[in-house]
Amino acid sequence: MSRSAHPAGPRHADVLPEGHYSGPPADLNALDPKVWAQTVTRDEDGVVTVGGIPVTRLAEEYGTPAYVLDEADFRARARAWRTAFGADADVFYAGKAFLSRAVVRWLHEEGLNVDVCSGGELATALSAGMPADRIAFHGNNKSVDEITRAVEAGVGHIVLDSFQEIVRVAHIAQSLGKRQKVLIRITVGVEAHTHEFIATAHEDQKFGIPLAGGQAAEAVRRALQLDGLELVGIHSHIGSQIFDMSGFEVAAHRVVSLLKAVRDEHGVELPEIDLGGGLGIAYTSDDDPREPHEIAKALTEIVTRECEAAKLRTPRISVEPGRAIVGPTAFTLYEVGTIKPLDGLRTYVSVDGGMSDNIRTALYDAEYSVALVSRTSDAEPMLARVVGKHCESGDIVVKDAFLPSDLAPGDLLAVPATGAYCRSMASNYNHVLRPPVVAVDGGEARVIVRRETEEDLLRLDVG
Repeated sequence: MSRSAHPAGPRHADVLPEGHYSGPPADLNALDPKVWAQTVTRDEDGVVTVGGIPVTRLAEEYGTPAYVLDEADFRARARAWRTAFGADADVFYAGKAFLSRAVVRWLHEEGLNVDVCSGGELATALSAGMPADRIAFHGNNKSVDEITRAVEAGVGHIVLDSFQEIVRVAHIAQSLGKRQKVLIRITVGVEAHTHEFIATAHEDQKFGIPLAGGQAAEAVRRALQLDGLELVGIHSHIGSQIFDMSGFEVAAHRVVSLLKAVRDEHGVELPEIDLGGGLGIAYTSDDDPREPHEIAKALTEIVTRECEAAKLRTPRISVEPGRAIVGPTAFTLYEVGTIKPLDGLRTYVSVDGGMSDNIRTALYDAEYSVALVSRTSDAEPMLARVVGKHCESGDIVVKDAFLPSDLAPGDLLAVPATGAYCRSMASNYNHVLRPPVVAVDGGEARVIVRRETEEDLLRLDVG
């Protein structure tokens, strides 16, 4: 029985051989709603539309490549998470997935909070009007300047990631005459079933303070003793692009065990627990992600059960979906440039973007879907590899895909589920300009992050 690669990359000890792929889909023109934004469809001429706008019009007006974001879909997903967890929990959008001032305004309007992990993300959230007390500040090596700005702004939480940071934040807060609310991020020893680079709760990695060996308990002791800190809870994040809830169950059990130990030693019941994010999305039709209400029910039941067993009051739960909100809402629109058949192997289809706008395939061996979107085709399917324009053999956008054999230069392709991490991790490799983000809603389109220009590049080059 064949197994497909994990969408975030090969699992540990579960790497498929090069060239593994399944057969062509029954209909190359079909658009699986699992991987496309909610308003994506084909019109009567076979052109894909989003928010009521044909992609051909978007390409003509805004150029390619371009990230096309469905605002209605984004808002609906944000609202679904907020509704699923209700008033007794907090939903923090993980800004690292994709952040812009327009997105921050949407989040504010939909009742979500935001977590940031750099001074730049903090500046974006504040400049767009997100109330500081609805911002949480993450990061394993926050600078003194970043911490100072966060405390001065009045961020709701700072997540402490090391013993040094406990002292650093306490000192800065006290020097500013403030008492900063903090969570301590712990690593609970759970090996999330995901790519090594985005598994974050096993001990041998850079994030958090290990639960093993009593280090997390010692961090709590130190935080409780410092006047500049108000310790309100524990934070745990086990990884990204996870479909299996069992890891969260183990993590919750261990976090609640720490809460019990804190109560027994210090007589304090910490009121908050943040279980992080990391829930997966569908990059291909083989993926089967959970709905927000299913996730909320499962996590709430897990924490409630563990707290009842430990005779603790159930703390307020926080979660941090990022990819799960923005990932499915966007696709990247490309124009085909060259087509190179290799007899007996596959056809290489080069597009006008590549690893500068989507590094995830090269970095994680991530899998994506792709479709011809400027027309339909009844041609036979051909095995294709969609590649970029960069001087790098690893510049692959979609490793193995089936596209119509009559594909031609000038056709438009779209890669769905690129809302998360693609623009955030975009680069200027080969001095290629980063694409715009175009938001569509109700038949209207507008640029929310403009395309870079050569003038932008040269302005930074002081010569």
